[in-house]
Amino acid sequence: MTVANASNSPVLERFAIGFQWPTVDPFLFCVHHLDDYPAGNGALGPAASLDGRTLGQDFAGTDGWRMYHGDHVPGFPQHPHRGFETVTFVRRGLVDHSDSLGAAARYGRGDVQWLTAGAGIVHSETFPLLDTEGPNTLELFQIWMNLPAADKMTTPHFSMLWHDQIPVAHHTDADGRVAEITVVAGVLDGLVPPSPPPSSWASQPHSDVAIWHVRLDAGASWTMPAASGPGTIRVAYVFDGQGVVFDGDPVAVGNGAVLACEHGVVVASDGGAEVLVLQGRPIGEPVAQYGPFVMNDRAGIEQAYADYRRTQFGGWPWPSDEPTHGHEQARFARRPDGTVERPVADTAGESLRSATPV
Repeated sequence: MTVANASNSPVLERFAIGFQWPTVDPFLFCVHHLDDYPAGNGALGPAASLDGRTLGQDFAGTDGWRMYHGDHVPGFPQHPHRGFETVTFVRRGLVDHSDSLGAAARYGRGDVQWLTAGAGIVHSETFPLLDTEGPNTLELFQIWMNLPAADKMTTPHFSMLWHDQIPVAHHTDADGRVAEITVVAGVLDGLVPPSPPPSSWASQPHSDVAIWHVRLDAGASWTMPAASGPGTIRVAYVFDGQGVVFDGDPVAVGNGAVLACEHGVVVASDGGAEVLVLQGRPIGEPVAQYGPFVMNDRAGIEQAYADYRRTQFGGWPWPSDEPTHGHEQARFARRPDGTVERPVADTAGESLRSATPV
């Protein structure tokens, strides 16, 4: 990271972003997945040759898409987690979730799944390619957020934040140029998103956690409000479009910035841009991370591995390591008790945005 030169700039630090983005406590990890999958093969995998791909570890991005750890369907077959949360915000495409509690979900097209791994869960995330006639573009953010020591062994829990429940703020200027802010977490303009899981750091009233997706038309601007109090850290990732200026200090696309947030900051873009904002007050505890486990010390990591070897965190109740949920477009979440939840409206439209805002 490089410290900004202008003493009056809200840009405190800047850095390049690649596949995995640098994050600051309470966030641990953030990846922007954008895969231009081809037509499906009728079995929810790609209708394309997999020759030359390192199946089980395909992250090369050949032809603009990856199989990740999947062998037949792209995605991440069963794997364990303990001690933190995953927030999966799917902009385009669909994700099939299955877990060791017996829960399942198909979500996407603007939905968010917020999963508290807590004491331990095994889950899979597969990306079913339902359209056999055309492309199956997938775009999502996966964000890992830490849990404080007091909540690392909480009961696993997931919340579905369906697209129609997630508020969106619109700011339109006199020339009709729009700044659109999707409010996944954190109150904005009086808009309150669905609650995160009960043991989440984001559920603590003093945490000041916010997850905002900002889309600016060419020439549009928006004043990002001040944080609610001291100690909050705000990071903005300019991941698409033509770059952004923060109170006049430019940050090019493909870069991120740590922003001062004790006062409002004008965010503008001459050519249009998209920005992901992650903010929160740090948990401020030691972090020990190894693979899929995040604890406070090495002893906690060793215990996590020992517990997983002994219990498999409840075992895997699915016939496949990479289960999918059929060929229907409908989104749903089925809880461990068998109750089924669906979004109020389920639209078949794939695209929530153009590839590059203009």
